[in-house]
Amino acid sequence: MRNILMTLCYIGTAYHGSQVQANALSITQVVQDAMETVLRRREDVKGCSRTDAGVHANRFCFNFLTENPIPLYALKRGLNAVLPEDIGVLDCREVPLDFHARYSSVGKRYRYLIWNADGKNPFWKGRALEYWQLLDEEKMRRCCTLFLGTHDFGGFCSAKADLSDTVRTIYRCEVDRQGDLVTFTVEGDGFLYHMVRILVGTLLRVSEGKIRLEQVRRALEEKDRSLAGITAPAHGLYLDEVFYERPESWDFPAKGEQSGPAAQPR
Repeated sequence: MRNILMTLCYIGTAYHGSQVQANALSITQVVQDAMETVLRRREDVKGCSRTDAGVHANRFCFNFLTENPIPLYALKRGLNAVLPEDIGVLDCREVPLDFHARYSSVGKRYRYLIWNADGKNPFWKGRALEYWQLLDEEKMRRCCTLFLGTHDFGGFCSAKADLSDTVRTIYRCEVDRQGDLVTFTVEGDGFLYHMVRILVGTLLRVSEGKIRLEQVRRALEEKDRSLAGITAPAHGLYLDEVFYERPESWDFPAKGEQSGPAAQPR
């Protein structure tokens, strides 16, 4: 038996998210169809995350168990030959049998792209939020510092989220501008349903002056969704990286870890 970790990228515009849906096309269904063509058997796959309809991925991970002896290079080439143009396999490698694409992850990085100009750019249509009002990146960066560290993000998730545990640790949260493209980047040990999109929506309202930083603090402290910003549209969001080893840049502990000099990275 082999356990294979497959990393792919995709444009999510045509799909109803990553998870298999009863009456809609999903990333997982299309990948499994391609695998069945190449491997002559429909293998069960485990995804690293669930992405919403319209969300994209620069690196999304699946793992699956198989007894097929196909070489990894042949698997990658075969899948890329039959997958549609908006999904591509970047890498295939064997991992230990107890590896799980979701449960072996220690964290993820997301990026949200905003085309911030008063002109229309068709190259970003469906792949970045078109936002014509000039963004105040300094205000947004001050807001980003409030999200760093371990917090209860119950006020920054959809009502559909699993509310049994809404505490998450954010290690990186920043806003960067390159010309007319503004990128929000966030890294953490986990994210709640719609959490990244609500963080972005909150930053937009802060930039507009419709939400003050004190209100953002209250949203965190009181876990009150009504105090946070809108849920930003899905099409600007990218799952950028899945971490299976803790990056050295994560220089403070996650929830449940010992703080101070004795803390050990997981």
